[in-house]
Amino acid sequence: MPLKTLLKKFTQEPPLGWAQLSHQKIRMIVAVSGIAFADILIFMQLGFYHSIFDGVTRVNENLTGDLYLVSSRAKFIDDGQNFDRRHLYQADAVEGIDSASPFYYSHAGWVNPWNKKVTDVAILAFDPTRPVLNLPDVNQQLSQIKLPDKVLVDRQARPDLGAIAQSFDNGEPVVTEVSGRRIRVGGMFDFGSTLFVEGFLVTSDWNYLRLNGADSIDQVKVGVLNIDSGENLETVKARVRASMPAEVAVMTHQEFVAAEKDFWDKNHPAGAIFNFGVAMGFVVGVVIVYQVLFADVNDHLSEYATLKAMGYRDRNLLTVVFQEATILAVLGFVPGLVASIGMYGLLESLTQMPLAMSSEVAWRVFSLTVTMCLASGAIAIRKLQSADPADVF
Repeated sequence: MPLKTLLKKFTQEPPLGWAQLSHQKIRMIVAVSGIAFADILIFMQLGFYHSIFDGVTRVNENLTGDLYLVSSRAKFIDDGQNFDRRHLYQADAVEGIDSASPFYYSHAGWVNPWNKKVTDVAILAFDPTRPVLNLPDVNQQLSQIKLPDKVLVDRQARPDLGAIAQSFDNGEPVVTEVSGRRIRVGGMFDFGSTLFVEGFLVTSDWNYLRLNGADSIDQVKVGVLNIDSGENLETVKARVRASMPAEVAVMTHQEFVAAEKDFWDKNHPAGAIFNFGVAMGFVVGVVIVYQVLFADVNDHLSEYATLKAMGYRDRNLLTVVFQEATILAVLGFVPGLVASIGMYGLLESLTQMPLAMSSEVAWRVFSLTVTMCLASGAIAIRKLQSADPADVF
């Protein structure tokens, strides 16, 4: 049915649920405001949740490979657990493996060239002749990181690192100190900071060695394996697994990303905190809507009882209450969504972290809103179901 026809029908014959809600406008406004407030709570928690998890898996997602080797002791990519490089050579000798490349990851102190303050940054390193990152900006500047003491800097790094992008774009040389060593910025790339990393640097394995010491080149964070064309992924994975000692885990790309997400979601306090915040927002919404619907049912109990005496069944009357719940869900969601988009934008500008409203988050909150309103309606109608016309009159 066309939208224009629906609107015309709604205007001429509004649903009974809408008629009851709109009859007491102040109560309806209070209910809508309460639902919007609950939605904002949920939006903010889910926004932070997705911002954290989108960020912490960014490195995993942008590594190009079919299989990955990591330390079996590693809980997540940034926990400092590495494995010996010789195991990468073992994997390279397995039938079905086309290439095996090392990827290095560590932290270092970046000295702001202007105010000399030190900021923690993450260093991503690899052999420039065997690039492993799916970042066009990086892969187009491999010649820069081949040079001694040259790094690429994330354009979206936090302002604490200094006005790196502005100075570089203006053609000004940017020279600073990282881990006590003088380095020069050779280029910029787009990546994005996270809640736990102020900024990322990309450099070669040999520059990584210069920054971290001679032994660092033999301790690999991730082994990136590519299989031969036509080979079955699971079959090759099983061969690699059989050739590796217990201290080295073998994962597909999907498993590699999922393991990172699972740690932050299930084992890190941040995941529990944000999930608890979503639950609290849901409970607040249920309580607010329940109070409104219960008061509405109680105020119209005699009318409902009359309808029951006339032969209306409980399910007919329940439909009215669920109509009210659904209308409140939609009316409360819209202002909650608009306010949350504005708050996302404000927080993104303040924190320099990606915090954009996604369709996934919007649909999830809308589903939660409808669920909490229907749940409130289901609780409120218990009084209606137990009402006896004889008792009312």
